[in-house]
Amino acid sequence: MAVGENSLGRLRPVPGVRLGAVAAGIRKPNQPDLVLFELAEGAHCSAVLTRNRFRAAPVLLTEQHLAASCYSRYWLVNTGYANAGTGAQGLDDALSCARRVAEQAHCAVPEVLVFSTGVIGEPLPVDRIVRAIPNVFAELTEDAWEGAAYGIMTTDTRPKGTSSVISIAGGQSVTLTGIAKGAGMIRPDMATMLAFLATDAELDPIWARQALRAAVEVSFNRITVDGDTSTNDACVLAATGRSGVRIDGAGESGRRFLMALTEACRSLALAIVRDGEGATRLVHVAVAEAADAAEAARVAYAIAESPLVKTAVFAGDPNWGRILAAVGRVDIADIELDRVRIFLDDLCVVENGARSESYQESVAVERMNAAEIEIRVVLGRGDAATSVWTCDLSYDYITINADYRT
Repeated sequence: MAVGENSLGRLRPVPGVRLGAVAAGIRKPNQPDLVLFELAEGAHCSAVLTRNRFRAAPVLLTEQHLAASCYSRYWLVNTGYANAGTGAQGLDDALSCARRVAEQAHCAVPEVLVFSTGVIGEPLPVDRIVRAIPNVFAELTEDAWEGAAYGIMTTDTRPKGTSSVISIAGGQSVTLTGIAKGAGMIRPDMATMLAFLATDAELDPIWARQALRAAVEVSFNRITVDGDTSTNDACVLAATGRSGVRIDGAGESGRRFLMALTEACRSLALAIVRDGEGATRLVHVAVAEAADAAEAARVAYAIAESPLVKTAVFAGDPNWGRILAAVGRVDIADIELDRVRIFLDDLCVVENGARSESYQESVAVERMNAAEIEIRVVLGRGDAATSVWTCDLSYDYITINADYRT
């Protein structure tokens, strides 16, 4: 199940990027599960990686390689096995995969970044991956973004991608295309499960890292499906510079590019929530008039991650007491309850510490039975605001995760 239509749209090729996807039999037969990105020489990469304490081996290796140089030539992505919780052997296995790519491409090992997703705690089937690397090299082409989007899926029900042409002053333009995967274990503390973006713009590496972090903070860092942060989260941006258009981070071109990058990340993040495991409704939790941004986020996540709120959303039940209770359990010592207002879309549910006099159950039921719902909380404490996106909690979520390894 997923919320909304499945419309991937056209994913534009990015000059300086080639991709390939093959079925390597990593965990399931005849399913694309190994993806390779080839970046033009001179392309540089920025990444935001998970802060989970049990970071997966590929995350640790990618971090090491990025610390050695911001320039990368290849990204190797496997599904089926996360290579997390695998100790020293996991690092050796990730390095073996990177070395095989480097041998095939005649490049330095640190120029290869590796990414994995799937079951945690199981050893990576290195032999299957290494055997398939020549095959995925043979599939490399500029116009394979859609195939790659399918190749990185695990419990996803549909691929996720976005693409745009960004107009820069003087009639110049650059391309930005990205894909992502994720449906469960979603509560990023940096990025999403896996997201790969590329542009043909010329970006200053330091500014690119800053821009990616800023875009991630208001997109991937504002979604939750089940409150679980993954061991393998990674969001990566490559800039090939093949357009010849240089982006001035301090100027108008930088502003336009950052807006487009933020919108691309938000589009991919919302696609993940819409495809949340077992999801039937998309929920936007908006918190306004908080004392500061951190306070707004705490309130928003308390609502978005409440099993009671999420199951009520699944049932289409306007059980607003659950929202009220979620707000109330956030540690805000000096909150004035009479100033708090809670809305379902445009319907005021709570004000002055009790049910609003304008509340109508029939209208609330109608709001809660929509495919997309907004829960809005006005704290009456300041000017800070934030938004978090989540989904409902259905029977299918339990089934998917109970049966995940069987």
